[in-house]
Amino acid sequence: MLNKLTVFAMLFLSIALMYACSKNEDEITPEEKKISFTVPSNFPAPTYNFEDNELTNDGFALGKKLFYEARLSADKSVSCGSCHQQFAAFANLDHKVSHGVDNCQGKRNAPPLFNLAWQKAFFWDGGVKNLETSPLNAFTDACEMKTDLETVVSLLKNTAPYPELFKKAFGTPEINSQKILKSITQFMGVLVSGNSKYDQVIRKQNGFSFTSTELAGYNLFKEKCATCHTEPLFTDFSYRSNGLDLVSNDEGRSHITGVKTDFGTFRIPTLRNIEYTGPYMHDGRFYSLDEVLEHYNSGVKASANLDPRLKNGIPLSSTEKEQIKSFLKTLTDNEFIKNKLFSES
Repeated sequence: MLNKLTVFAMLFLSIALMYACSKNEDEITPEEKKISFTVPSNFPAPTYNFEDNELTNDGFALGKKLFYEARLSADKSVSCGSCHQQFAAFANLDHKVSHGVDNCQGKRNAPPLFNLAWQKAFFWDGGVKNLETSPLNAFTDACEMKTDLETVVSLLKNTAPYPELFKKAFGTPEINSQKILKSITQFMGVLVSGNSKYDQVIRKQNGFSFTSTELAGYNLFKEKCATCHTEPLFTDFSYRSNGLDLVSNDEGRSHITGVKTDFGTFRIPTLRNIEYTGPYMHDGRFYSLDEVLEHYNSGVKASANLDPRLKNGIPLSSTEKEQIKSFLKTLTDNEFIKNKLFSES
């Protein structure tokens, strides 16, 4: 028979093992969970899929490390994450335009990075057609990272722990430009924002509903704004002139197409997380939503390529502005903005 001391020891060991298992389960980090690309139920089918870029934990982890790696820039000071900050929904908080190496200032506002898998073209002028090649602009632009892929590849080949990380992600320590771009795309492609209050209301989740002010704003939005900012992505991805005076002499989309009627037109930005993605417009001229709404109310400038629907602006009373702002704040996805899976550390 077992004596009391033995029984006590076995009981203590059993409890200790149970506690250890429970503790280990609680301490599982996001990186240890299976990384997946999830399409919210109220979203359409994405444009980009991972058929030719298999999404893996190691590929995602490598892409995230490269996204936040400042040593890839010419002076080792700027990373993708420098201009695309998670707390600003991966936009550039309080900076009118992107800031690159040597404190160089670009000419356009850094757009937020999320729901990229639904985009068919990238940047304000649609100059890039593939998500996988979109990081090239950041690498090579003289006012961003001011480098080239050959230099980046050489640096990574000679910098620990990158050869080992590429081996984990792709089965070989070989480092080339294609693998760099594919891994960064794995990180950026998983940046999906689709769990705002708006989404929960639309999906009828957890009893969520709009307040009377939010609902009034939603109805106004559908009446006055939804033609361009189409639900559920809150953009139709078209290029339009919204009546801004082009003080920076930015040609807009015509720089890409060479078409005269594209002069001064820019991609319609998403309004998701708009509460945190200011400054607004392609040149970051407006620092508040109040300024944006007042532009449409009284500041639209006539031009040859002005969107016809803005010929008379969008008249808004003070009450209507507050109601629309109230609705726009329901597009904030705090779960996405605070998700440690996407954080640098």
